Amino acid sequence: MKQLKWIMLPLLWLVCSCGALAQADQPSGRVLVGSPQLHAGGNDATLDAQRERRALQILLRSVEKQIVSVADAMPADKYGFTPTDGEFKGVRTFGQQVKHLAATNYILAAAALREEPPTDAGDEVGPPAIRTKAEILEYLNGSFVHLGKAIDAIGDNNVTVKSSPISPLPANVATRLSFTVEALIHAFDHYGQMVEYLRMNGVVPPASRP
Repeated sequence: MKQLKWIMLPLLWLVCSCGALAQADQPSGRVLVGSPQLHAGGNDATLDAQRERRALQILLRSVEKQIVSVADAMPADKYGFTPTDGEFKGVRTFGQQVKHLAATNYILAAAALREEPPTDAGDEVGPPAIRTKAEILEYLNGSFVHLGKAIDAIGDNNVTVKSSPISPLPANVATRLSFTVEALIHAFDHYGQMVEYLRMNGVVPPASRP
C-alpha cells in the first residue's frame, strides 16, 4: 500500500477536486441512472451526488467481478504460491495478496463510515484464522459489500470521516469519496499481480478467455 502513495496523491486530488460536488448534503441511498429520482426536482448538488454514487457503484461492481473471478480461478492448492524466478524474495503468496486486498477494503471503508477499523484486519494482513480458499473468498466478497456501503454514504458534506493510518490522505482532506477511490486504485494494483500469479501457474485469467 505504501508504495502507491506517490501515484495515488495526484489521482486522488484530481478525483476529489472534480467530485467534491458529490459531498452535497443528501441522505444515503442507491439511485439508478434514469430513475425518476434523478429527474424529479432537487438541486444540482443533490443530482450530482446521486450520479457520483451511481458511477462509483458501477465501477465497484466491475472491479469486484474481475478480482473475485481471478481469486476463484486460482486452484486451492496454489493459494500458497509465490514466484521463484527473478527477485521475489519476501513477496506475499497468492492467498496473502487476496487477504491483504480485502483487509484494505475493510479498513478504508471503515474510515469512510466513521467506524473503527476491524481489529482482525491487522496491518492490512487480514484475520490469521482465515486460511483456506473458501474462507478467503468469503472474506473478499464481504469486503466489497462493506466498500459498497461506504459509497452509498457519500453525500453528506457535514460528516467528517476518520483518518486512516494506511492512507496517504491527511484527516483534513480525506472524504468518503477519496477513501473509496483509494480502495479501488489499490484493488486494481493487486489485480495485476494476481493475474501474473495465475499465468505462472498455467491458468488464463477469466477476463482474457475467449
